[in-house]
Amino acid sequence: MANPTEAATKNIITLKGSAKLVSEFFYYGINSILYQRGIYAPESFTYKQEYGLTLFVSDDKGVNTYLKDVLAQIKDWLEKGQIKRLVLVINSVATKEVLERWDFQIDCEATAQHNDNDVKKEAVGEKDLKLIQREMRDVIRQITACVTFLPLLDQQCAFDLLVHTDKDCNIPDSWHD
Repeated sequence: MANPTEAATKNIITLKGSAKLVSEFFYYGINSILYQRGIYAPESFTYKQEYGLTLFVSDDKGVNTYLKDVLAQIKDWLEKGQIKRLVLVINSVATKEVLERWDFQIDCEATAQHNDNDVKKEAVGEKDLKLIQREMRDVIRQITACVTFLPLLDQQCAFDLLVHTDKDCNIPDSWHD
C-alpha cells in the first residue's frame, strides 16, 4: 500500500525542459485553465494551434500584461534553477475563498541535483525537444480532462499566481505577497 506522500507525488504535474519552453508552456497552461474553468467569458479568448492541440488564449490586455510580466520573471528564475513550483489559485471574488489550486511542480537542473529521491536524473539540456513538447501536450490534455469532473464554478472568480522559489532568490520590488 502506498503511503499518502507517494500517492500525492504521483498526482503532481511535473515538467522538465528549457526555461523558454517551460515559460511558454505555462502561458498556454494558465490560459487553458482560465478558459476551461470559465474565469473569463469564452468570447475573450481566441484559439491557436500549439503542441498539436487547439489551445485558447486570452485577448484581455490586462491578463496578457500580467502573464507576460510574471512569466518573464519565472523564465529568469528557471534559467537560474531557483523556482520549485507555480500555483494557479482560483478564488471567489465575493468571499476571497480559495476554490481551486492548480499546482505545477518544476524540476530544474539545480533542483534535480539536490533531490536524492530521483532514481533517474535528467539534465534539462539533454532532453529531446519532441519529448518535451509531447509532455506539454499531455499536461494540457490532463488539464482539459480534469474539467469534466470538477464542479461548475457558479460565481465570479479571479485568479492569482503563487511562485515558490529558493529562499535566497531575489524578488523584484514590484512583487508582493
